[in-house]
Amino acid sequence: MTPREILRRLFDAAIAAADPALCVPPHLPPDDGRRLIVIGAGKASAAMARAVEQHWSGPLEGLVITRYGHGVPCERIEIVEAAHPVPDAAGEQAAARILDKLRGLTENNRVLALISGGGSALLAAPAAGIALAEKRALTSALLKSGASIGEINCVRKHLSASKGGRLAQAAWPAQVLTLAISDVPGDDPAVIASGPTVGDPSTALDALCVLDNYAIDVPEALRQRLAAGDLETPKPGDSSLARSTFRLVASPLQMLQAAAEAARQMGITPLILGDALEGEAREVGKVLAGMARCCGQHDMPAQKPCVLLSGGETTVTLKGEGRGGRNTEFLLGLALALDAAPGIHALAADTDGIDGSEDNAGAFVDPSTLHRAREAGLDIRRHLAVNDAWGYFSGLGDLLVTGPTRTNVNDFRAILVGLE
Repeated sequence: MTPREILRRLFDAAIAAADPALCVPPHLPPDDGRRLIVIGAGKASAAMARAVEQHWSGPLEGLVITRYGHGVPCERIEIVEAAHPVPDAAGEQAAARILDKLRGLTENNRVLALISGGGSALLAAPAAGIALAEKRALTSALLKSGASIGEINCVRKHLSASKGGRLAQAAWPAQVLTLAISDVPGDDPAVIASGPTVGDPSTALDALCVLDNYAIDVPEALRQRLAAGDLETPKPGDSSLARSTFRLVASPLQMLQAAAEAARQMGITPLILGDALEGEAREVGKVLAGMARCCGQHDMPAQKPCVLLSGGETTVTLKGEGRGGRNTEFLLGLALALDAAPGIHALAADTDGIDGSEDNAGAFVDPSTLHRAREAGLDIRRHLAVNDAWGYFSGLGDLLVTGPTRTNVNDFRAILVGLE
């Protein structure tokens, strides 16, 4: 088996660990014959809805929103596709319909919320008095700024009619059970898809500080509303959230543990560096390149052959007009720092199957990457300068294309050391 085949097998094991068909059914509530109202949003929400349908015999209805291309056929739960990461009218309309389904429920009603990464953009209904165009502009600016996912979601919650606990608030006094697949560092329920069914510890002033910290232009009327607290979210302990329960059904750590077990079965020593690595993607690449070079030396616990596994969500501060995503930009930084070091191969990919704005999940790096690139007339520093990681790896034929996986447990990085 080649190093690239090994890396792909590790990625496949990671994806399988977060398959909604496996991780959702064990957490479903008892079927007592009452109607179950299913709502949800995220890149995995359609597959989660199908898992519910396949294991629920009682009365069932609902609506979930997923990203374009991530839908699956369902019979009793309606699937709506919308834009991600910048929201569109389809997401706005579907989120408004979900809110309509929740209003007027009683304490005898049961709601099942299926939440996964991507739900922030897909639950696009703005708070009263805010236009979708304003949300789109601010979201685009935040995505280019290098802000962390926690910071971006803090702003999203305070501009929304559905995030930051507002879905559970709309459903009161019905019983709400949330099943969530985490894609965020730390698995914080208030950050996953901007926490639509849990209390929000952040404030409207926090959101304004994020926008100001990244020098993002804020319309004056919106600035005044944030400063005055007019767009505040329900907080932990709010009585309207008292009947809302949250369960995590899959996480980045579980994904890495599955990949680690697959590595052991192939006789490769795994070392999990963490499931919550953050920072500028190219800089994280440099750091992990240094760790890979040290494997088998000094006090490094992993002996060759070994694989360094990590998850989390890096960021990219856009300075150019290139194409790509944070995983391929990470690999540019890694390849440059490795400088063709022998016996080191790597894969980095988004577990939803889409890295950034293109159709690839990620890409591969090996000791021949820089040489082959020079032969093809590709300058790695120039591609880094304009954020064109996709162009670089596409030119080498080293992109990983999987199509939508219909799950999402954040980024997967594997650096294989000691195999030629």
